[in-house]
Amino acid sequence: MSATVSFNVPSPLGPRSVTVSYAREGAGEPLLLLHGIGHHRQAWDPVTHILAAEREVITVDLPGFGASPGLPAGLAYDLPTTSAVFAAFCEALELERPHVAGNSLGGLLALELGREKLVRSVTALSPAGFWNETERRYAFGILLSMRHISRRLPLPLVEQLSRSAVGRTALTSTIYARPGRRAPEAVVAETLALARATGFDETLRAGATVQFTDDIPGLPVTVAWGTRDRLLLRRQGVRAKHVIPGARLVHLPGCGHCPMNDDPALVARVILDGSR
Repeated sequence: MSATVSFNVPSPLGPRSVTVSYAREGAGEPLLLLHGIGHHRQAWDPVTHILAAEREVITVDLPGFGASPGLPAGLAYDLPTTSAVFAAFCEALELERPHVAGNSLGGLLALELGREKLVRSVTALSPAGFWNETERRYAFGILLSMRHISRRLPLPLVEQLSRSAVGRTALTSTIYARPGRRAPEAVVAETLALARATGFDETLRAGATVQFTDDIPGLPVTVAWGTRDRLLLRRQGVRAKHVIPGARLVHLPGCGHCPMNDDPALVARVILDGSR
């Protein structure tokens, strides 16, 4: 069941109230799941019921995405602010150092929370921040194109395309290696989520200078990369391993940038193994 929580986050203009939409299910040690830019918490739907058998799973909409309103004036969509938001979020929900898993932007945020020792373990699926400048420009160009298309397509056309595997491939093959497996209603919902994401532009601008360069000693870290990731190329996983030498580097055969839908059982197993 979805819910919202509001809490204060420090800013140069004084404390600002932030509201985050989330869903919670299962029992066990808490596991926080963070989605990528332009997506929403439902990106995790293919794996949440598997994870909830062993963990209390908390999926969230990042500020300015999904059902979460954008950040108030005085708060930037940068990595330090977003980390502060989720530190305050965990405090508000009384989540004491949860496990965290994230995809893409969410993977970068998960690693940052790990660097700050705010979580028990980190699993990052194709995390942002390990690119070179050419790769970053390539990824940002694709994301901007996806955003442009999502905002131009009439809803009836999106609904029509989503009814066939060919149409779902046209809409989502950039992020899924097996787009035909995505449910039609999920494709419609995530296309709308991308089009309506109020935090997209500022988040993308803030990411232009992001590079993750710090080790995370003393914490279990897993970095996993789909072998068919067309957005953040899998060689970036090797760079992540060099930056975080203690990390477990896992390849996800046949998976794309958002592997949760491509192989739910494998992704769930990687997350659970990483959080033990």
